[in-house]
Amino acid sequence: MAKSVLGKFRIRKGKVFEAPLESAFGRLVTPFEEFIHRQSSSGILLMISAIVALVIANSPLQEVYKHLLHMYISIGAGDWALSLTVHHWINDALMAIFFFLVGLELKREFLVGELSELKQAVLPIMAAIGGMVVPALIYAGLNPDGDAARGWGIPMATDIAFAVGCIALLGNRVPRAVVMFLVALAIVDDLGAILVIAIWYTESVNMIALGAAGGLVVLLWLLNAAGVRGSPPYIFVGLLLWYAFYKSGIHATLAGVVTAMAMPARPKYDPVAFSTFVKDIIKSFDRSFRPGDKIIANDALRARVMALGNGVKLAQSPLQRMETRLHTPVAFLIIPIFALANAGIPIDSFTTGTAVLNPVTLGVILGLVFGKLIGIVGATWIGWRLGLGSLPKGATFHHIVGVALLGGIGFTMSIFISELAYYGSEELLIQAKAGVLLASLIAGISGFMVLRKAPISDEFTLDENADSDENADAHSEQGGEQKGDHPGDQTGAKPATAAVGSGDRHG
Repeated sequence: MAKSVLGKFRIRKGKVFEAPLESAFGRLVTPFEEFIHRQSSSGILLMISAIVALVIANSPLQEVYKHLLHMYISIGAGDWALSLTVHHWINDALMAIFFFLVGLELKREFLVGELSELKQAVLPIMAAIGGMVVPALIYAGLNPDGDAARGWGIPMATDIAFAVGCIALLGNRVPRAVVMFLVALAIVDDLGAILVIAIWYTESVNMIALGAAGGLVVLLWLLNAAGVRGSPPYIFVGLLLWYAFYKSGIHATLAGVVTAMAMPARPKYDPVAFSTFVKDIIKSFDRSFRPGDKIIANDALRARVMALGNGVKLAQSPLQRMETRLHTPVAFLIIPIFALANAGIPIDSFTTGTAVLNPVTLGVILGLVFGKLIGIVGATWIGWRLGLGSLPKGATFHHIVGVALLGGIGFTMSIFISELAYYGSEELLIQAKAGVLLASLIAGISGFMVLRKAPISDEFTLDENADSDENADAHSEQGGEQKGDHPGDQTGAKPATAAVGSGDRHG
């Protein structure tokens, strides 16, 4: 999808050091395209991690696996110490970083993303609510009382990495607007899961620690109001907030969401100011350059390069910069570690009829597969019929059915809620995890097959024609350059405009 759109503007002057693993100017990728690419790769890695965990948990290494997860690790200074098992460090500490990223995505989406405009946001929000309520009702109907009833929140969640990974395998068969609909739906779904965890899965509250947490939240917002744009102060206060939540009884991972909401979302420069700044720096750079100069040996050139680098950072909001930095470690390290630590259950938990047909496993499967399907499609249809919103561009209800099935891939958040709901009840926890894994497999395959049969939108034919025209223009420009025509002054503004436009979307 992403093209080297600067190719038609490039005049090959100067030397460029080519390194196979190093990126450079010239390739413009929108934030959404980068997000989809990372989520797709993360989904594949997540699947591999889950399989590895299952293999280990059903091999001679299972005792080592359990021993490692239950081993205590302590940090402390003086009389203070915090001691948790490896499993708790992963689920309570590492996953706080995951929730921090979720919070950043939520804030961005509601400020400048697909959920920022009411008309665009209505259908994804309605679909997400329907996809949470119906699965919870199905589960509660099968498990109305007893300890098992605590798991009603398990089938409410959608795993965005797995879902986007499945849809990415279909390439251009699925309209881009449908992918954006799924992402918006999953983000609202995450918000619902966060509220469920905060309200219904908190056992008891230490009011003193909660008061300290409240003071830290006020401090975060004071940092924002004072114009503090560096990330370290927010991260430091966020760590203190994590500990305050941990001591209060509220799940500590929610500190990540609260900290994310305080991160500044406004850049220092707007697009016009940034464009002016860049042009002034480049003009100054050109004036300081002498034939034969190297940046490393010319302090004037180096100072302007540094000023340009600082300006580029300030053209993006702290929220956007932090979100970009965290996507890779969260997608390729934290979530796979979570899967390795939590997906390892006995294989006979979902290979025998009696194991699968218990109310907990059955409730999770029916909730995630059929509940998500009924809730998402039904809520979308109601909103569409009432004229509250329109279907994504190029989409039919065939696509919505496929998206609804992919919404039944619950994995990360569903397993996380299972750990909270059935903490201390190993049998119920294994039954719930078995349901999550089976439901995610069924939903993923079903959604993929439905979308594979969906009609292909005309937008891809148009895109291909546009790409052909763009390539023709690029060849034309190159031909002109060979003849001695140098359109640098005429086209120089176009790359800057494109770059500012792509960044402004998330500013």
